[in-house]
Amino acid sequence: MKAVVYHGPGAIAWEEVAKPTITADTDAIVRVDAVTICGTDLHIWKGDVPEVTDGRILGHEAVGTVEAVGSGVKNVRPGDRVLVSCITACGACRFCREGRYGQCLGGGGWILGHNIDGTQAEYVRVPFADTSTYPIPSGSTDEEILMLADILPTAYEVGVLNGTVQPGDVVAVVGAGPIGLSAIVGARLYSPGHVIAIDLADSRLEAAKQFGADITVNNGSEDPIAAIASVTAGLGVDVAIEAVGVPATFELATKLVRPGGHVANIGVHGEPATLHLEELWTRDVTITTGLVDTYSTPTLLRLLTSGQLDAGRFVTHHFALGQFMEAYDTFRDAGETGALKVVLTPGS
Repeated sequence: MKAVVYHGPGAIAWEEVAKPTITADTDAIVRVDAVTICGTDLHIWKGDVPEVTDGRILGHEAVGTVEAVGSGVKNVRPGDRVLVSCITACGACRFCREGRYGQCLGGGGWILGHNIDGTQAEYVRVPFADTSTYPIPSGSTDEEILMLADILPTAYEVGVLNGTVQPGDVVAVVGAGPIGLSAIVGARLYSPGHVIAIDLADSRLEAAKQFGADITVNNGSEDPIAAIASVTAGLGVDVAIEAVGVPATFELATKLVRPGGHVANIGVHGEPATLHLEELWTRDVTITTGLVDTYSTPTLLRLLTSGQLDAGRFVTHHFALGQFMEAYDTFRDAGETGALKVVLTPGS
């Protein structure tokens, strides 16, 4: 089969590799029917995630059809259409029993495309298939379900819920890429007073308006601190969600939040960011970090199937699997291409 293989910082390739096989009785082999690229994959490509080694197949999001299962798999059968979650859960360890699947001690967590071969391939081996896949509801399309593999639960859990967004809150989302847009969508579920999107790209700020932002700020030409001060009578926002993963955006988020407010960091950071405790220690600010656990996936599936969540609108570009390198370039240059999420499927 073919897959996207990482060969060190700046080097990935679509190349021939061995098809995966079942290695544990809880495994499933899934034929990939739809797959996407995540901002985390771009961080890996740049070399920001040193645990990813030469030869690793990338990717941690997919929708597919089960081809084979191990003898210990109870709830998943060949022929089932499933969502492959970005987080793998053994289901039995201390953290899985608490619903903190991202911290799984039993061989799970974020392993696909990280510690083991991932989903950007024609086939993928999914460990702990019973607790790491979700059946696709009838009437749902592959590409809208695919958005629930990572970006929507990540933004909802690590941004909105960790940030404790409440009705009437003023929420600033720093970064209007797919994760930032997902945070806007998730925040709107809680009836905030205002949602403010901050980004350097006008195309993404325009998208933020379509996804529910009330106010947009281009921090390349505007002062976001002054803009937010005018909305909040100088206090700052109730919740600042960092959705980029670079030092400047994290530090900006801490400057935007009011005393007693919350900073929820979602972004994947590849280098240190300065924490200005000399400014924050007297302001009762809560800062949270986190890896998605995907405990919210069933809730988001219900919201999608009931028509309260429009996940398909995240998809802006379509490619065949053989066009992975073009898809990576399109996604990486999103400021110019307008790409939000790209979806790749077999065939032309």
